[in-house]
Amino acid sequence: MLILAATPIGNLGDASDRLRRALADTAVIAAEDTRTTQRLLAALGVDNRPRLIALHDHNEKDRAAEIVALAREQDVLLLSDAGMPTVSDPGFSVVAHAATEGVGVTVIPGPSAVVTALAASGLPTDRFSFEGFPPRKAGERDTLFGELSTERRTMVFFEAPSRLAETLGALARAFGPDRPAAVCRELTKLHEEIRRGTLGELAGWAAGGVRGEIVVVVGGAERRGVSLADGVGEVTRLVAGGVRLKDAAAEVAGQTGLSRRDLYEAALAARHTADGGIGST
Repeated sequence: MLILAATPIGNLGDASDRLRRALADTAVIAAEDTRTTQRLLAALGVDNRPRLIALHDHNEKDRAAEIVALAREQDVLLLSDAGMPTVSDPGFSVVAHAATEGVGVTVIPGPSAVVTALAASGLPTDRFSFEGFPPRKAGERDTLFGELSTERRTMVFFEAPSRLAETLGALARAFGPDRPAAVCRELTKLHEEIRRGTLGELAGWAAGGVRGEIVVVVGGAERRGVSLADGVGEVTRLVAGGVRLKDAAAEVAGQTGLSRRDLYEAALAARHTADGGIGST
């Protein structure tokens, strides 16, 4: 079968016994960077010389069929450089192809920068979304942040240290400078740092330069206090843009806390009135 295995994100002590056994016993390893995997084997004292197959963003789709064919006959271990494969790392195309071909897939769980940062952030953890790396182009990034500005779940982003200050500034403009957030740096490593504050404060701090692996956690938007009439107006606007009435009512309900049923029925009644008493759902 295909075995996805989480590797340490910094501290080698986080390598599980299951991971060590898999590294020692598996004859074929598909790795994001084969050199990183060789260093991991050496650091963990694993005496194994598996066949190493490079699997990265540029060749994953081309090699997925080959790796799945191998996994049909023997165990194939799939690793990223750190953390869980497929999470902003290679592996998704291989897993999807394995599922299509009926080849078994299992996971050796372990370190994840996403949930580690979320747990340490001090922000709500009951509901969250993982947004990966923001777009590098300013226009695309600003569009994404504009779409996320009303997201009520806690959001987790990855970012390169060289772009952190710029990204935090863009988040502050889109979400407001007072939105709570946390920057988690060098998680599980010697110089681990969790810096909490508002987006405005963190953008100012990051302007001085930051090093290391970065995870940004941002609090969700507060529920907007709006009237039913205003909510119906927003539903009507979404419907005019091509959104189905039921979907528009659900979206506005999620953003405002208004009843989805009340929004739907009020918007339907408004449409009925506008149509002169003849309307449809």
